[in-house]
Amino acid sequence: MNVEQASESGNYEYVTARVRSRRSVLFDDDDYRKLIRMGTGEIARFMEESEYETEMNALGARHSGVDLVEFALNRNVAKHFDDLLRWSEGRLYDLIVRYLRKFDAWNVKTVIRGLYADGEREEIEADLIRAGEFDDDFLDQLLSAGSIEEVVELLDGTRFGDPLAEAYSVYEEEGVLVPLENALDRAFYEDLLTGVSAESSRAMELYVEFLSAEVDFRNLRNAFRLARSGADLDPSEYYIDGGRLFDADELRQLARNTDQLVEHVRQSVYGDDLEAALSELEEAGSLIEFERALDAALLEYSGTLSNRYPLSICPVLAYVLAKEREIDNIRAIARGREAGLSEDQIENELVIL
Repeated sequence: MNVEQASESGNYEYVTARVRSRRSVLFDDDDYRKLIRMGTGEIARFMEESEYETEMNALGARHSGVDLVEFALNRNVAKHFDDLLRWSEGRLYDLIVRYLRKFDAWNVKTVIRGLYADGEREEIEADLIRAGEFDDDFLDQLLSAGSIEEVVELLDGTRFGDPLAEAYSVYEEEGVLVPLENALDRAFYEDLLTGVSAESSRAMELYVEFLSAEVDFRNLRNAFRLARSGADLDPSEYYIDGGRLFDADELRQLARNTDQLVEHVRQSVYGDDLEAALSELEEAGSLIEFERALDAALLEYSGTLSNRYPLSICPVLAYVLAKEREIDNIRAIARGREAGLSEDQIENELVIL
């Protein structure tokens, strides 16, 4: 895409330049390994000397320890994603707005998981990422819900309402969260992909290519979660349209055989780009390790698309994924240190490339 083409649908050149600058200050794997060896106080001081300085100083009088780290992370990520929207114009702005709705789905999942596990409101709130379209008042209503059923009722009338209501009856029968979480993912991706695949511009082709990869890896994750849950659920019923890796029938056949599934990915359009990550997938000894490897694989593939198409939506979306990874990793380290986990246990929780 040349500059003239980019300007027709948005200010890609300006935004991607700003994104490159922001991405250059993200924590790297060496930073995470340093943090793993620190106590919570040292982690806070390390963050004060990083690009989190503003948030740490603003919140330091009210919070300390892990609470300070988590609130600073949440405020920082919301600021950065608001900046993306502030910088963007035209069609690029519209695409970023739609993509950031993923955090509405994330926040609903977080509340549902918290209620399922009888978590405290403060713990659930600390995991929210206030970067979607749901405002603070509505998020507070979700946090105040006394049951998963009440959350489903509050979402009536939103894009998640009907899919969640349908999935809730399955949840009541099976007692696992997969149907509810999958309903949120499907609603998000179906809304995200509606209409865009019909557009013929190169910008849209790259947008769809990026989203297709996310859908593929979401389907992989759901397939293994279903297989490990022990619930009598057909993986194909939780298939999300929009990917390129397999169709619903192939997902059903491959879902319960890790070796065949990895080999299928290796022979796919992702094979060359993800060879190293696929080796890690094969060696994963648990579902958690497998999901961490999937996250790393998606990050690696998003980076490949960003380098291949530097003046497009791809670097912007790859930055969003990378920033999410930073927030998740720092939070996992701080919580792990507070809980007294070993360095190896904490590192196993991280997505490291």
